[in-house]
Amino acid sequence: MNIALISQNIVVITALLALVLAFVLGTALGFFRKFFAVSEDPLAGRIREVLPGANCGACGFPGCDNYAAAIAGAKAGITSCTVGGAAVAEKLSAIMGISGSVVPAVAVLACQGSKTHAPLKGAYTGLRTCRGAKLSAGGTKLCSWGCMGFGDCVLVCQFGALSMGEDGLPKIDYAKCTGCKLCIGECPQGLLREIPKGRRGAEALCSNRNVIKSLVLKTCKTGCIKCELCVKNCPEQCITMQNSIPVVNDALCTSCGTCAAKCPTKVLKILEKDVVLA
Repeated sequence: MNIALISQNIVVITALLALVLAFVLGTALGFFRKFFAVSEDPLAGRIREVLPGANCGACGFPGCDNYAAAIAGAKAGITSCTVGGAAVAEKLSAIMGISGSVVPAVAVLACQGSKTHAPLKGAYTGLRTCRGAKLSAGGTKLCSWGCMGFGDCVLVCQFGALSMGEDGLPKIDYAKCTGCKLCIGECPQGLLREIPKGRRGAEALCSNRNVIKSLVLKTCKTGCIKCELCVKNCPEQCITMQNSIPVVNDALCTSCGTCAAKCPTKVLKILEKDVVLA
């Protein structure tokens, strides 16, 4: 038999077998898709329509579809979407017939240890991420609690609210920050705090917990030296030291600015004047 003819027959047979196999697999897939299909909950569909579609995970669920299904199944509340805020909560309230409100929040960096104020340990040649530097070298700065400045928080922000400043610290655009908390969870130093948007009063922007004044100043010129002048001079007596950091009771704080004026390293800031959350 002619070799060319044999080869031609093999090609034809192979093609026919491929077509038959494709037909069988296509039929089987169609059957299994129909057999195992899960009908969509109409209520979940209505809920999903009003969610913003950011899929950021701030609500505690992998995405908006999962959050919608959880609300429909009475497994989640209607106030967890920080991206949609009060507007989305109002729409969900109308759909579900329950009340609830969202308290808008933003992230605030509790560190002022810029390139100028917080010296490095030395030259770092490892993986240039904050988490990598933390794991491999215990950080890059003499201050063990300070921002390392590689911008892990910037990379995870889905709303363009974070950028790295020339001073080596992340800058937050409060007009864009949705309070999704992705940056808060990403920071290996725990330097980003969730604060209600529009909150007034003083806040300590430092996380250095070293109790020895000389060592604090050696590692960061803007670190809290634990002098407690803020505590002693507060006319409302609303500041206490917790884990070696001043903590302000915002329910009592009147934004008088006394603590900020008395602080020798300018750790205390008045949110509505120096940080501007609104």
